[in-house]
Amino acid sequence: MIKQTAVTLLLSLGLCAAQAADEPPLTYDRVSLSANAGQEVNNDTLVAVMYAQQEGNDATRLARQVNKQIAGAVEQAKANPAVKVQTLEYNTTPVYRKQALSGWRVRQSVRLESRDAAVLSQLIGDLQANLGVSSIAYSVSPELRRQVEDKLIAEAIAAFNARAAMISSEMQRSGYRLVAMNIDSSGYQPGPIPIRAMAMEAKTAAPALEAGTRRVEVNISGSIELKP
Repeated sequence: MIKQTAVTLLLSLGLCAAQAADEPPLTYDRVSLSANAGQEVNNDTLVAVMYAQQEGNDATRLARQVNKQIAGAVEQAKANPAVKVQTLEYNTTPVYRKQALSGWRVRQSVRLESRDAAVLSQLIGDLQANLGVSSIAYSVSPELRRQVEDKLIAEAIAAFNARAAMISSEMQRSGYRLVAMNIDSSGYQPGPIPIRAMAMEAKTAAPALEAGTRRVEVNISGSIELKP
């Protein structure tokens, strides 16, 4: 009889343990919240996209002309160590007039980047003797952006913790524990500065540009569980 009772007790304990394993873990009241931090940052990088384009009947001759223009621009840009240069897409497309092939258009672009806006602005003015300007835009360098974001992440986390503590206090709870946290950084990305097409017959004056600022923001969202 005693052995039977012991076996029954062990079976009961085993059943209770199995039921407890199937049940979800005990959770407190869960609250979702968010916090953010932002800062205006000076744009420190100027980027310009310029192009060479020729039209005519001889695609081979046009290609040689475009290649010569781009090669000259790259050589001139590389002469200044403050400027980064990169050639971009190269296109040869047919030109139609009244649904008939009338010639070819050959075009290639070059990307110029510098943290010295005065130097790049002067280079743009010099290159406009042979190249057109597609776009000019300011941006924040990756190094500066990372530095600012690290600072803002710390500020946003502090704001998140302060808000979580306030909610816990207002709800008259003994505290809280963090369940999840998501960190997202973003910033206003202005479009390129529109540039009026200019004749490529003579050296053009350097464009007057203003760097301005852009806002870098860090947003934190997450959830906490309030303790009793």
